[in-house]
Amino acid sequence: MLNLKVHHIGYLVRKKDAARAAFTALGYEIQSDWVHDELRGIDISFLEKDGYCIELVCPYRKDSDVSGLLQRMKNTPYHICYLSGQFESDLSELREMGYLPITEKAPAPALENRNVVFLLHPALGMIELIDHPEA
Repeated sequence: MLNLKVHHIGYLVRKKDAARAAFTALGYEIQSDWVHDELRGIDISFLEKDGYCIELVCPYRKDSDVSGLLQRMKNTPYHICYLSGQFESDLSELREMGYLPITEKAPAPALENRNVVFLLHPALGMIELIDHPEA
């Protein structure tokens, strides 16, 4: 049985500094400076309020992993990220539940270079899974 813990909600934004300023005006506290993720072509910053973590994701290249999503969806939350203490077995179970991996697992600089994978489910949309043995 899955025992995943919510880590953050990914929020896609076009203008990173304006978005971060808007969240801080709502009372969010900045948890990290912008991290440049070369592999995915994005900049990432984490913010927190009332125990909720938001990951701001802003593409800096036209061929980034999320540029197409930003064109279609505009500024919006677009995934929930979960910590996995048993990454390979959780990934296998998610596949059995109908989640399809849409990326290869790869290290994420904004998450201490832990491996992550993104998956899609036809009824829920996108989730992210972080390999986090301590979870």
